[in-house]
Amino acid sequence: MSLPLPAVLLLGPTASGKTACALAIAERLPAEIISVDSALVYRGMDIGTAKPDADERARCPHHLIDIVDPEDSYSAARFCTDVTRLVGEIAARGRLPILAGGTMLYFKALREGLSDLPPADAGLRAEIDAAAARDGWPAQHAALGRLDPDAAARLDPNDAQRIQRALEIVRLTGRPLAESYARHEQPALPFTPITMAIAPSRREALHARIADRFDAMLAGGFIDEVQHLRTRPGLNLGLPSMRCVGYRQVWEWLDGAGDRQDMRDRGIFATRQLAKRQITWMRKFREQWPDYQEIDCLRPDLAAEVVARVARSVEGHPAPGGN
Repeated sequence: MSLPLPAVLLLGPTASGKTACALAIAERLPAEIISVDSALVYRGMDIGTAKPDADERARCPHHLIDIVDPEDSYSAARFCTDVTRLVGEIAARGRLPILAGGTMLYFKALREGLSDLPPADAGLRAEIDAAAARDGWPAQHAALGRLDPDAAARLDPNDAQRIQRALEIVRLTGRPLAESYARHEQPALPFTPITMAIAPSRREALHARIADRFDAMLAGGFIDEVQHLRTRPGLNLGLPSMRCVGYRQVWEWLDGAGDRQDMRDRGIFATRQLAKRQITWMRKFREQWPDYQEIDCLRPDLAAEVVARVARSVEGHPAPGGN
């Protein structure tokens, strides 16, 4: 029995160079890129998400970019459904699917399955948000601690998005968060994964890249982008789109929180924290996925090395689109 057709999983922390590596693969092999990024799905959020520009997207077909409005939500479950469909379509065109991005939850859901979690409850979320507006998110963190001490211990007292979801799940299910997340079935992957992970050998070098990129975003019109988003009547800081790093900090500054330097510093810090979480996810994947290969994203020949490893890895697999 032949193996499913191959697909490349290209993952790494923010500012590690994933876009350039994905495009380099596509220049060597017939390929199409599927974005694995929970921010790139939103229309009108271009600068602050470092979305591939028109020239980059013209060099290779891209998928799962600009597919929902920022007032709407996009889930890991929908991502898995979309990827299953896209992988089949791309392979039928005789091309290699490249799943590139940094939303590690999406990679995990695709490979390890989705947990048995209840859907969002608008009424309960509104209740939690109202309590947070009145008492602050640390108070909601304390409330979570009374219901599920282990879950609260893993969350920052000001991490609004995760505290809200944790409270929602615990209150809807009546069981600890860890128990809910443990309930899932292993999926049958529609492809043979080839995992290329790019990570920094020196964290401070990645931090410098993050700061440079955030400054470039500010110089490139990021503030104007957020100002335009603020004119949309349905948008607010409670939505997943506006919780993306950078967007929240600029929005709060436009609301009068701190000065521009403070906004910049908070945006860079939030992005560094995101990178730290991404690298932590990657360490777990390295232990669990036998096809996992890690490459230093700081090496000068990064793209060439990624391309060479992918080319070697796909040898021996049946060609996409073949019978």
